[in-house]
Amino acid sequence: MTQQRFMQHPWSNWMKATGPEADIVVSTRLRIARNLQQHPFPMLATDSQAQEVVNKVTEVAQSDAMKARGQFELIRMDELNPLEKKVLVEKHLISPNLAEESRKGAVLLNQDESISIMVNEEDHIRIQVLLPGFQLNEAWEIGTKIDDVFEKVLNYAFDETRGYLTSCPTNVGTGIRASVMLHLPALVMTQQINRILQAINQVGLVVRGLYGEGSEALGNLFQLSNQVTLGMSETDILSNLFSVANQIIEQERAARRYLQEHSRIALEDRIYRSYGILLYARTVESKEASQRLSDIRLGIDIGIIKNVSTFACNELLVMTQPGFLQHHAGQKLTPEQRDERRARLIREKLTSKDMA
Repeated sequence: MTQQRFMQHPWSNWMKATGPEADIVVSTRLRIARNLQQHPFPMLATDSQAQEVVNKVTEVAQSDAMKARGQFELIRMDELNPLEKKVLVEKHLISPNLAEESRKGAVLLNQDESISIMVNEEDHIRIQVLLPGFQLNEAWEIGTKIDDVFEKVLNYAFDETRGYLTSCPTNVGTGIRASVMLHLPALVMTQQINRILQAINQVGLVVRGLYGEGSEALGNLFQLSNQVTLGMSETDILSNLFSVANQIIEQERAARRYLQEHSRIALEDRIYRSYGILLYARTVESKEASQRLSDIRLGIDIGIIKNVSTFACNELLVMTQPGFLQHHAGQKLTPEQRDERRARLIREKLTSKDMA
């Protein structure tokens, strides 16, 4: 496997659309933040200190215990150009924070891109597990086993009272952030989404956009995650998120049934209009593409559109992003050129036999 493979191909394991509740839950992500004793946090570390952390983490990743969990490839941020880093962000393999840290950051990726271990991001180690569908317990099982491998070799920064110590105070304690990416078009259409989002904030959870904190909920995609890590056990955090996510899933299903029963013609018209526009448009900007693809995905999930797969929509979600479009073109593109290339790519994919 070469480093370029991660940038050149849009496919990642989380796009499979084969996991539980995959008609609503696009993906499940678990992140575990850890720091090393007697090492300055990344924001304070010198280049040599940061390199020492990379070496320690890489050594563990090459151990027999880690090899039993797959083959990992090290990618250093200072070896990537801005477009390559942007592609990794768009595929959810690294955080925007790590992409900006070109001096001393790195990531270890496994072959199917379900596991990424970020080094010298906000913390020394960020173990990320990204799975298709609603798989909180499965993600935790994978993540905690990887964490155990590192903890047997490395001395973590840990306090008996506060738990695992992290750069950001909101991660102190368990150090875990669990999230599910939800596709909620019916709740948006029926204007219930604001009420639900307000209720979520009152139970220790937070909702963000497609790329986490500070990002917009494009294409009716909402990232639901825990906000509290201190004073709660890992089991409590996962259980709370699981329960609230299940309630939202049921409310989205109820909203879809309502639309089909009371506004079916209008619903079909919206879905087919979006499908027709993307099938024939010669220029499509990013925000419109996200919304139209959301309509098509809803049409697939409720059985209106039968010749396109949910996997195809997930793949297009990455392929139509600015970074991937430009990296695929091999050059920087103006906004107008990106819009034209995005429209052509969507047309080609929607008419490809491989998309069904």
